[in-house]
Amino acid sequence: MTATPISADSGPQSSPPATEDIPKVPSTSATHSTNGTVTIPIPNAIKELDEPDLGIRRSLSFHSHVEPHFGAAEVVRDVILGLSDGLTVPFALAAGLSALNSTHLVVTAGFAEIVAGAISMGLGGFLAGRTEIDHYDSERAREITEVETVPDREEEEIYEIFEPYGVNKTALQPMMDILKQDKDRWVDFMMKFELALEKPDPKRSYIAALTIGVSYFIGGLVPLFPYLFMTEAYEALYVSIGVTIGALFNFGYMKSKLLGVPSPLLGAFQMAIIGACAAGAAYGIARVMPAGA
Repeated sequence: MTATPISADSGPQSSPPATEDIPKVPSTSATHSTNGTVTIPIPNAIKELDEPDLGIRRSLSFHSHVEPHFGAAEVVRDVILGLSDGLTVPFALAAGLSALNSTHLVVTAGFAEIVAGAISMGLGGFLAGRTEIDHYDSERAREITEVETVPDREEEEIYEIFEPYGVNKTALQPMMDILKQDKDRWVDFMMKFELALEKPDPKRSYIAALTIGVSYFIGGLVPLFPYLFMTEAYEALYVSIGVTIGALFNFGYMKSKLLGVPSPLLGAFQMAIIGACAAGAAYGIARVMPAGA
């Protein structure tokens, strides 16, 4: 049987233009294939250059997406700081005072230390948070002044930010046009991408103070517990050593796991050794001191 040739001008029977075979660029930044893999088409990045306002909005809205994770990491950091010092310092103090063989003295001095230490650590966290806020406000005020007085220099700084990534001025011009329309947005951009500063949470200093102080107090109670129920200071010391070293080991392991350390056991041993060295040094000093000193 002979195939009938199809004329080029045969209307609906003609082959579609070759351009229709090119897949349409998706409107989103990612597509999902049937096998579950995710692909990010390069044309979509170019498309955002044609829609600069969309690109800027995505960039500026990224902060609200990552902030909860960042805040949680800060709380974990504060807990680690408070617990590590709370387990170590009162433990060293209790071990040193045990050389005097008086559980009453150990408990009294120990409680005084953990209360004072918790307050001191909490105030330190509060002041650190306030300093971060003051630093951010100071840098933002400086950026506002520079955007208003020397906008050309600030524009050049944006080009310098993207220059290492091979993005030229022509590609950045649509974005610059958007930023120039809103100086607050321009300043926000400079704070984040030039100075790498995130706007601190105004409540952060209070949260840090409470978290660090409470963590220190809880950690400080661990080495003192045996002295509350035992009359012999030396016997209580041995129990305190076992309990506190175990707590330091577990705390070091959990801290390493949270921070993603490749070897959590190494972090656990390091934490336990540091606590043991501090306690041993305090106990040794108390032993060598003259009795009437």
